[in-house]
Amino acid sequence: MGRKATGFLEKTVIDIVSLLRETIAGDTIASRRGFLQECDPRFKLISIVIILIAALFAKSALVLGVLYVVCLILAAISSISLLFFLERTILFIPIFTLFIALPSIFSPITPGDSLLTFPLFAYHISITRQGVDSAVIFCVRVLVSVSFAVIMILTTRHHSLLKVLRIFFVPQIFVMTLTMTYRYIFVLLDTIQNAFTGIKSRVGFVASSGTGRRIVALNMAGLWLRSYRMHHQVYDAMVSRGYTGEPVTANDFRARMRDILMLALSLSFLTGTLWMNRFFH
Repeated sequence: MGRKATGFLEKTVIDIVSLLRETIAGDTIASRRGFLQECDPRFKLISIVIILIAALFAKSALVLGVLYVVCLILAAISSISLLFFLERTILFIPIFTLFIALPSIFSPITPGDSLLTFPLFAYHISITRQGVDSAVIFCVRVLVSVSFAVIMILTTRHHSLLKVLRIFFVPQIFVMTLTMTYRYIFVLLDTIQNAFTGIKSRVGFVASSGTGRRIVALNMAGLWLRSYRMHHQVYDAMVSRGYTGEPVTANDFRARMRDILMLALSLSFLTGTLWMNRFFH
């Protein structure tokens, strides 16, 4: 019994550390040598936004599939493991979207040509071709959008991304909030891990899972008070080091031929998507 309770606490800390490692892994990927890592963040952001617009206006799953293949190619040439990338783009949001889109395949929601009819109580429900098409397009569109957003975040250093947001006139308060949140997450996770280590070193083992939950609950209030004070300390520390609300990077952005080429390709994808829409209704 004590082993199960200890496992409950240990699993909590392991999950926290796992989250921390995944966050650090994002900066690690952005530091690698790869196609997107070496692109100017300004052109990279504009290009990906244009592709997201193309995905938004696409009316065919085929076109969206081409965009997704392009995203996978970009991940491969940017030193990102495809398994690592797929785990972060398929396993949560697109699957959740599938459950949202599922009702639209039935005739009461989307009337149309029947593919399959089955009785439900006193009614006959059909799965329609139009409903399946709309559900597939919706799910693939979300998958493409999430994938390009993730690849943008993975291949761009956090401070560079914030600086680009300011270049494109994103309000300073919004960027400053993102900065503080990002920095404070590390501090908060470290505080949680230290609190757990202190509890375990003093208690040794936990008699039951209920005792483990009570220990966690009792320490939540203290953790909240410490974290509330600490976020002021984090901000004061940033200000003392010259932080003024504007992200500062050591390197200036410089556009090169690959950046112009990527922008031209994204515009061609958008143009091609709008042209292909004429053949799909």
